[in-house]
Amino acid sequence: MNAQTAQYSDQLAEYTKSPSKVFKENGKLKGSFYEKTLYELQHELVKLQQWIIKNNKRLLVIFEGMDMGGKSSTIKELTTYLNPRETRSVALPKPNSEESGQWYFQRHIKQLPNAGEIVFFDRSWYNRAGIEQVFGFCTQEQHDLFYRQVNDVEKLLVDDGIMVFKFYLNITKETQAKRIKQREKDPLKNWKLSDLDYKSHDAYGTYLKYRDKMFDLSGTLIVPWIELQADDKKRARLNALRFLLSNISYEKKDMDVIRGVDEKILTLHS
Repeated sequence: MNAQTAQYSDQLAEYTKSPSKVFKENGKLKGSFYEKTLYELQHELVKLQQWIIKNNKRLLVIFEGMDMGGKSSTIKELTTYLNPRETRSVALPKPNSEESGQWYFQRHIKQLPNAGEIVFFDRSWYNRAGIEQVFGFCTQEQHDLFYRQVNDVEKLLVDDGIMVFKFYLNITKETQAKRIKQREKDPLKNWKLSDLDYKSHDAYGTYLKYRDKMFDLSGTLIVPWIELQADDKKRARLNALRFLLSNISYEKKDMDVIRGVDEKILTLHS
């Protein structure tokens, strides 16, 4: 796998069309523009999956980010048209008593992609870098050990042929508060809220500190962190797809569709 790069472009669809057809008054993408652009990129993603299946490749896509950042919804959008037999979305619960006595990475290793498969992690071993440290769910020694091991673990995966991408969805504290309020009022989504969501919001500044530490210590040339500004979920999703597609060489790839990524939305940490 070649080193991942951010191919910034000013020729993206949102910048080559009339702003009135692309953006709402609040600066976010219009639904009609988003759906059309997303569909074209999803077609490219289907072509990528066909290439992965045909050539027995393995792809792991990790999504981390602030609470309310849109990790689950982004994975849902990306997997809409993928072959479900060769796609998995993994969101592990907190470790049980048996798993708590295992090597920290062990339960995640069990979920790695098989030949011809794409796996999306909705949170990952990076819980130890963030939430576990913020709320004392791990010791300082466990946290430090994680950082001594994680880059080697990911290098082993890449050396074995697994393509690994790590996305971080970043939002402001104001956006986070707004989305919490929206969930409170939505009877179809308020079940997602827990006391920990409110505590995480209060600890927003602490999360920022550990996020930056994570970028510094585990963003590598082999597996960099791709930070996405996700106050506008739609723009974040489009650029996640563009980055992923532009960094893998697959059959019938159409760069006229992908074009590159938006430097206003995407930052690479390596």
